[in-house]
Amino acid sequence: MSKKRFSDESNTHYRFSSADELIEDKEIIQTMIEHHRDNQVPRLNTLKEYYKGDNQSVLVEKRRRDEHLADNRATHNFAKYVSQFIQGYMMGVPLKTSYPDEDIDEKLREINRENDADEHNSELVLDQSIYGRAYELVYRNRDDEVKFTTVDVQQTFVVYDDTVECKPISAIRYYKKQYEEKTIVRLYTKDKEIIYSIGDEELTLEEENHHYFKGIPVIEYENNKYRQGDFEDVLTLIDLYDAVQSDTANYMQDLNDAMLVIKGNLKIDIDDAQDMKEKNTMMLQTEPNLEGAQQQADAYYIYKKYDVAGSEAYKDRIFNNILLFTSIPNLLDDKASGTQSGEAIKMKLFALSQKRATKERLFKRSLRDRYRIINNIMSVANEGNFDVNDISITFTENLPSMIDKELEWFGAMGGQLSNQTLLEQLSFVENAQEELELIAEESEQKQQGIDMFNFTKEVELDE
Repeated sequence: MSKKRFSDESNTHYRFSSADELIEDKEIIQTMIEHHRDNQVPRLNTLKEYYKGDNQSVLVEKRRRDEHLADNRATHNFAKYVSQFIQGYMMGVPLKTSYPDEDIDEKLREINRENDADEHNSELVLDQSIYGRAYELVYRNRDDEVKFTTVDVQQTFVVYDDTVECKPISAIRYYKKQYEEKTIVRLYTKDKEIIYSIGDEELTLEEENHHYFKGIPVIEYENNKYRQGDFEDVLTLIDLYDAVQSDTANYMQDLNDAMLVIKGNLKIDIDDAQDMKEKNTMMLQTEPNLEGAQQQADAYYIYKKYDVAGSEAYKDRIFNNILLFTSIPNLLDDKASGTQSGEAIKMKLFALSQKRATKERLFKRSLRDRYRIINNIMSVANEGNFDVNDISITFTENLPSMIDKELEWFGAMGGQLSNQTLLEQLSFVENAQEELELIAEESEQKQQGIDMFNFTKEVELDE
């Protein structure tokens, strides 16, 4: 019997020959939706529950055989720690996009500001980390503005063609309408949005609308080649850690309810023993044996012995393995508690840097798809057009800054930097060239003010 937590079907890609053939076959559409709901959503939901700290293996499964024993169930949210650490490492410093043409560059910055792109990109990275994938919907709102937003991973999937190129041919979103029994299905192709409803298990066409994105407006962001979440590999280790911590808590509580043993030929009854227990005092009197000699009495507790050193070493091993296999540095070790150089911190993050490189490449690929769709709709609306390949996308890893030491060393060696380069080092400056233009504009205004002041003084002196 297979011991795999998730089946191979839980993370497979959906493939079909073409969008046109898919639209013609409503039965296949419904089969895909049912497969996604029955085979893929359970995995996604499990990963979501772990991220929320609801580890079902410790919270639901029966753990103690005896009803009278303590049954503590402690969960430790390693999943959230891992995903939020990676999210902050990648997007703590927002990614920057720039374009050589100033007008297009300003237009793209305006679109990003209106969509709060920094927060949006950060949410995409978090979804990637949790589920192994994230989905984004690009649309045109009622004010005729280009907008993009994240969509629920548990209600969305992309269908790819069956060629070696594996290109997307459509995307499907399905969701149950609140207070209604039917499910709404939205199928997107490169030029259409088709809306269906599912009632009584039958797919019914509701309406069909054309769009002008010239591409599928739902974009998938993959976390890695296998679309695995960042903590998915260590779910069993998280279960082990929760179990051993729960058992430790149970031991500490059971120790208070240890069994009292009274040994000897005692002159005592149950009521007297109960009374002495409540008063936390024990007076034992033994009866003489057959020879008339007084016998000895003893009282002690029986409880399970606890190997403190072995148990704590076991916990530490699991804790370190969770961090090791998720590429997260241990910030609780002795060396991490003090001030370290930038190079020392980089060495601790070496494994995560390798993972980051893969995540960035995949994120850039999907990000260009976003701007390619935006370019298509801008061209149709006569709002300008641009070459997506000319967009510069820059990620900056979020590390404790050591820039002051570098500048100090560089200045001591007699080096000089342009103002633009210096401005580019500042995380709160979105565009260095634009900032230089503002500085020049302010300088010009100040100079005009000085010239006007001097001119006024000269006129006054002449008078």
